[in-house]
Amino acid sequence: MTHNVAELFAGKKVVLFAVPGAFTPTCSESHLPGYVVLADQFQAKGIDIIACVSVNDAFVMKAWGQAQNASELMMLADGDASFTKALGLEMDTAGFGGVRSQRYAMVIDNGVVTQLNVEAPKSFEVSKAEAVLAAL
Repeated sequence: MTHNVAELFAGKKVVLFAVPGAFTPTCSESHLPGYVVLADQFQAKGIDIIACVSVNDAFVMKAWGQAQNASELMMLADGDASFTKALGLEMDTAGFGGVRSQRYAMVIDNGVVTQLNVEAPKSFEVSKAEAVLAAL
């Protein structure tokens, strides 16, 4: 299924976070689980959708979401990295997987990005669920 983000997020308050790859260590052990565990607290603060995006195919994102019990989250695949590239948040990981997304989190309010937290290379601080939740 192809989504138009303008339509998907219209009239909603959304937290969208990106990971370099599904099933990878930091993404699977910390990044995604943080949002799964705190989903109810995000909803209590008025967040309508929590979405995770990665440069992976839809089948991988679905399987990863199921493996992580992420039923409260929207798992979005950016198979060709077109969304990631449109944001200018791509990185080349060469042997790891080629073009991937930088790690980031953003808050989108009715289509307007009100907060954007992009991680420094090899960091995991500003895009974690706890940091985004604290800033809401």
